[in-house]
Amino acid sequence: MDVAIETDRLGRRFGDIVAVDDVSLRVASGEVLALLGPNGAGKTTTLQMLAALLGPSSGQARVAGYDVRAAPNAVRAHVGIMLDEPGFYNEMAVEDYLLFFARLYGIRAALARPYLQELLERFNLAPKRRAKLETLSKGMRQKVSLTRALLHRPPVLLLDEPTSALDPLSARAVRDLILERKAAGDATIISTHNLYEAETVADRVAIVARGRVRRQGTPAELCRPLDGLESYHLTLAGPLDGHLPVLESIAGVQAAGVAAAGPEEHRLSYRTRTPRATNAAVVAALVGRGAEVVSLAVQPRQLSEVYIETMEEAERCP
Repeated sequence: MDVAIETDRLGRRFGDIVAVDDVSLRVASGEVLALLGPNGAGKTTTLQMLAALLGPSSGQARVAGYDVRAAPNAVRAHVGIMLDEPGFYNEMAVEDYLLFFARLYGIRAALARPYLQELLERFNLAPKRRAKLETLSKGMRQKVSLTRALLHRPPVLLLDEPTSALDPLSARAVRDLILERKAAGDATIISTHNLYEAETVADRVAIVARGRVRRQGTPAELCRPLDGLESYHLTLAGPLDGHLPVLESIAGVQAAGVAAAGPEEHRLSYRTRTPRATNAAVVAALVGRGAEVVSLAVQPRQLSEVYIETMEEAERCP
């Protein structure tokens, strides 16, 4: 796949403050990357550099084939950026404001209107088309900012907290649009601290803290246990009846214990590095002594656990 966004040790300082430090990313066409991290982690500054709105202090970045230093105007023409603070002209009406930006992108009003109408309807902005920007709620302003980013149909989208102020239906509409643009081949980076959003729309996640990318990979890769031990829950009908010692004696089983117990059924937990062989041995041994196996299920680590662990590591090792 074509690489649409690539950074190599990208950095940005504001005086003595390091906002972004040695960030290296690659995003292919048709891929969504989530920058996941707390406020102040450097996510917005990274997006501003990728949109050629802010010059890097160090490192390199290419977006849609253009160097952000050497060809900033070409980068801006190929990027749609939605910022949490979009810089509106508050006295303008919604439609006039968006048509003004269409002209800045070289699109005549007659050509811009059909797609603009489609976007206004999609984000439930049509009833507000003649309203002044200063009268809109934060959620409405956020949707105007997203519409502005999409007007020129850019191949690269940079979306800063795209659903932070939206109601659940509007947030779903935005997530659906991101997935549609992914299917159409756009490269997208979303900046978020919303774990659900990152897991729902992103192919890969980069966890950012204190200006640095601390971990990066698919959600499945990030949640893979670092020690190689996968966790399982085994539910059996009836009381414990001596099943735990049997489980503990099976080769490959580690950290076995009782997760829950009751008269009707109980649940045992264990960890193993060799689930294919160990799980089969567990089931065979317990069934062989008359146990009724109700279920055996892997208990993967959650992205929230990985995120918290990463933040704690960043505090210890800034």
